[in-house]
Amino acid sequence: MPFPFLLFFSSIFLSFPSLSFSQQTPPKGYLINCGATRRSVIDGRVWLPDGNFISAGTSKSLTVPGLVPTLSTVRSFPLENKNLLRKFCYVVRVYRGARYLIRTTYYYGGVNGLDFDLPPVFDQIVDGTFWSVVNTTEDYGKGLSSYYEGVFEAKGNTMIVCVASNTYTVSDPFISSLEMLILGDSIYNTTKFDSHALHLVARHSFGHNGSIIRYPDDQFDRYWQPYEENVSVTASKKIPAVSGFWNIPPSKVFEIALSTAQLESMELRWPPFSLPNSTYYIALYFADNSDSMSSNSRVIDMHINDVRYYSNLVLSSEGAAVFATRWPLGGLTKITLSPAANSNGIPLINAGEIFDVLRLGGRTHTRDVIALEELKNSLRNPPLDWNGDPCLPRDYTWTGVKCSEGERTRVISLNLTGMGLLGSLSPSIANLTALNGIWLSNNSLSGVIPDLSSLKLLEILHLQDNQLTGEIPSSLGEMKSLRELFLQNNNLTGRIPDSLIGRPGLEVRTSGNQFLSPPPS
Repeated sequence: MPFPFLLFFSSIFLSFPSLSFSQQTPPKGYLINCGATRRSVIDGRVWLPDGNFISAGTSKSLTVPGLVPTLSTVRSFPLENKNLLRKFCYVVRVYRGARYLIRTTYYYGGVNGLDFDLPPVFDQIVDGTFWSVVNTTEDYGKGLSSYYEGVFEAKGNTMIVCVASNTYTVSDPFISSLEMLILGDSIYNTTKFDSHALHLVARHSFGHNGSIIRYPDDQFDRYWQPYEENVSVTASKKIPAVSGFWNIPPSKVFEIALSTAQLESMELRWPPFSLPNSTYYIALYFADNSDSMSSNSRVIDMHINDVRYYSNLVLSSEGAAVFATRWPLGGLTKITLSPAANSNGIPLINAGEIFDVLRLGGRTHTRDVIALEELKNSLRNPPLDWNGDPCLPRDYTWTGVKCSEGERTRVISLNLTGMGLLGSLSPSIANLTALNGIWLSNNSLSGVIPDLSSLKLLEILHLQDNQLTGEIPSSLGEMKSLRELFLQNNNLTGRIPDSLIGRPGLEVRTSGNQFLSPPPS
């Protein structure tokens, strides 16, 4: 069905350059060579080994000859007992509120052995947001690596990037490299990064047929792929300065333009593949490449799938950029550039970017995350999947952790019964103030029972069949919501608090301990 034009996008912008741009330093951030054991310098930039960013997985070296250093090692994540729906996460220190370009690169190299000649298919996640499916099969069949780019804003002092096994395939996920680079505040700033992120679909320099344009040509090390069409290619006589250009594309993309041979419309099939139905951020870049035409003589109209995108765009050697931040697309996409009624010049285009607009999945309440991390640290053998956000995405919650629905995500129960846990109960468990149930029975937990009086909603506390010592905290008797308190078969001593004996609505089990007074009947 047709839609009113204003529903297709939230805003469109033009931008013109003002100052010249001088390339100086590489983009700030992290270059992580996954699976590497030592730092290396490649093209003057330092790549770090990944050991300080992740605690899971196995470093492996590929035997494929001729690989660049960042593809010659991978970190592989063995799936014990084919335990799917687990995530393996890199935790990286970041600047809160900064906008990061995140790029993950994958080259399989047969790392999973002869039984798995094709790469695994799995998910990737940033914090609590599902980013994309990773499927490198087609590229690998051509002897190529695959990369994915996204733009995310740091919501805290760390960002968590995970690869996550799913049910698509059963072989072990892996990753070759992870890059996290800070973008300028003005880059893609029409996106509401408090609620959304961007997943790169395509970024092309039209008419360019060389290698990928990247740093040092692009100061943020974005990748601009070459793209050729069966239309005219013209070299530019004037290259615009780009420092004031919206999104600061590299000046190199303006060296060549696609154009028509005469005064007629030009059609591009871009991106050159079918798109899933979604909402997209689209940016197109133009600069008049001639020096003989009079001012304002090249004017174009733009349509996407025959829907007006922008009208009467005046092109000059100073350049222009046109944006739509909310544009629904699906299937193959056609971009039509036509001479406007008052134009004496042929249409042209230099570059384009298109992103899928991702709605953020949110984050678990910070207090709960900290409490669970401290609990994890107090255990000598925590569950292997206790990495990343405890609750999000919903398909990848931590083992034994149940979370609330809605925008404010809290941990509402812990059930780690019979998991053979060793260690003690961190007092931080009392900071999980939304808990209504704790099931930790049939483990080998030692130490004392911490003060849990802050858990006002707690109804069930099962700690039986462990090795807990010390006395029963009297504060348990003050917890009005408590209905079941099972403490049998531990090494508890002292007296059972009077407030727990005979209290209506509370079932207490304490047999199999070393109390100075008998347990309640």
